[in-house]
Amino acid sequence: MSAVPTLQSFIGGRWLGTQAGQSLASAIDGHAVAYAHADTIDFGEAVSYARRATKALVAMDFQERAARLKALANYLAERKEQLYAISHHTGATRADGWIDIEGGTGTLYAYASMGSNELPSGNVIHEGPPVQLGKQGKFFGSHILVPRGGIAVHINAFNFPIWGLLEKFAPTFLAGMPCIAKPATATSYLTEAMVRLVHESGILPEGALQLVIGGTGDLLDRLDGQDIVTFTGSADTAAKLRAHSNLLRQGIPFNAEADSLNCAILAPDVTPDDEEFDLFIKEVVREMTIKAGQKCTAIRRAIVPQQHLDTVAQRLRERLGKIVTGDPSREGVRMGALASHAQQADVAERVAMLAQGNEIVFGERDGFSPVGEGVERGAFFAPTLLLCRNGMRDERVHDIEAFGPVSTLMSYTDLDEALELAAKGKGSLVGTLVTRDPKIAAKAIPIAAMHHGRMLVLDREAAVESTGHGSPLPMLKHGGPGRAGGGEELGGIRAVKHYLQRAAVQGSPTMVAAVTGEYLRGAAVNESEVHPFRRYFEDLQIGDSLLTHRRTVTEADIVNFGGMSGDYFYMHFDEIAAKETQFGKRIAHGYFVLSAAAGLFVSPAPGPVLANYGLDTLRFVKPVGIGDTIQARLTAKRKIDRRKKDPKGVGQGVVAWDVAVTNQDGDLVASYDILTLVAKRS
Repeated sequence: MSAVPTLQSFIGGRWLGTQAGQSLASAIDGHAVAYAHADTIDFGEAVSYARRATKALVAMDFQERAARLKALANYLAERKEQLYAISHHTGATRADGWIDIEGGTGTLYAYASMGSNELPSGNVIHEGPPVQLGKQGKFFGSHILVPRGGIAVHINAFNFPIWGLLEKFAPTFLAGMPCIAKPATATSYLTEAMVRLVHESGILPEGALQLVIGGTGDLLDRLDGQDIVTFTGSADTAAKLRAHSNLLRQGIPFNAEADSLNCAILAPDVTPDDEEFDLFIKEVVREMTIKAGQKCTAIRRAIVPQQHLDTVAQRLRERLGKIVTGDPSREGVRMGALASHAQQADVAERVAMLAQGNEIVFGERDGFSPVGEGVERGAFFAPTLLLCRNGMRDERVHDIEAFGPVSTLMSYTDLDEALELAAKGKGSLVGTLVTRDPKIAAKAIPIAAMHHGRMLVLDREAAVESTGHGSPLPMLKHGGPGRAGGGEELGGIRAVKHYLQRAAVQGSPTMVAAVTGEYLRGAAVNESEVHPFRRYFEDLQIGDSLLTHRRTVTEADIVNFGGMSGDYFYMHFDEIAAKETQFGKRIAHGYFVLSAAAGLFVSPAPGPVLANYGLDTLRFVKPVGIGDTIQARLTAKRKIDRRKKDPKGVGQGVVAWDVAVTNQDGDLVASYDILTLVAKRS
């Protein structure tokens, strides 16, 4: 038998830890998987190393960091089987491991894509639109987001050793912030294996990611106001960390995502004969058994109409009775073990508290017998369904969470009472409403949303593609109010912005444009003999501009455009009806104005501008009538180098052009941005 390894922390660019400390047992059969190291970590070194790494991270831009995330995701995905082999010891089935391992790499891919598509080439995000602060248009204000220049400390829970780290790391890295990650010790052997792969890849700049095995010592005492601390775990621990004296004194942002008593509501319109009834049953059982119920998003309270209580209980019993528990490597096993014996004892204690005055509908007495060798030494726990017949009075079911395969069934008399029961959880990460009636959804969701971070409305149509009640997605907010921690994670680019510093900027249009990296109307422009469309991406500068010649709109233009487009709206063709409108005359089609403006500024010959792929912020500001003369100003507004090449290997970037169309009086008649792909010189 091979020697039991001692886990190491990755601090200051090296692996440290040789003295064996706490023994970490396999959740399946109790044998020692690894030892946490007993060596003391110099957190002064860790913090100093991270602060030096900030310069290297900010020397890269959003696009470069997004590319590194994608490369890292590819590297880990190619080596996922190494992680699955270790994940088995945490009690995870293959399906459980998929959520953790491939969910983690999937989050890296998601943020790589979002960063590439939504963030600029530099390190400044402009949060517009700019606001004119003076009457003459000489003084403007806007907002920017920039790297904080600090470090992030991520303290994670035991249930998702890989996803838990990567879902925080991805937006942190994208924001240019190095991080120090501390996984829960019980399953840290899986996190350590993943971080070793990250280190071996050589993809990340030095200091971008450090790993702490064991306690955090005086780490939090060494942080300052530019830093951020995040936490995932119990509400009690979150409260203690939130009150840390240095965090309070330095005003250090603290984001908590805590376990909560999430619920699923079976709406009153659903009957036992409906497909939605079965969807509800499946969702509750799935959330009880995936990861053996060790999910911060698991359904802890199943709220159903009084008249269907017995039927729901019976169908849940039948489905739970088919769940095979045991060694995940055994064929047919659908639920593994809890992460540790300590977790097993904690869940048992809390189930005993919940059972006081309530009924156990399904549990250990119903033939619970884990399969596999040595499982008697494992941390298995029977799927347990309790029944509370008076959820309005029994506060324990809304206060006590058994973090395992445990859920409590309770009934309601009408939808208002169901929503009141849901609110008794005092803040949850997620809630599900199963209904067929859009009117019920429209009434219930806004009320339930006051107490939940995410709401799933489940019906037969959504079920075809639904990712389920308990699956946080990179694109959507993960977090909830009250007991759930009051924080936010994920949510697309919102998560990146959590790790950036927002500042207001005031100045002349030219200065604000220089700071934001975006042309602002009123700022100085660069006019030359070379048409902006004739410039390659590298040569094009923000503010390169063209003022076109003029075109007078005729009745023939309107008639021809109507015939070509099929748009015979009365405002364009009925002289009498048009006179009675606020405009007092016939006007040209708005899209004709756009087309005519394009005819004024487009350079028709082949050149660096490859394609126009969209319009943003389009507004028709003032009508254009017969006899009006229009003119356009085209100005390079924003450049994004996504470091992509076409099939022929030619590099290209994205350029947004500001277009202002004016009439003979200089009044703005149309305003929009054009997005184009522009070839690079090399």
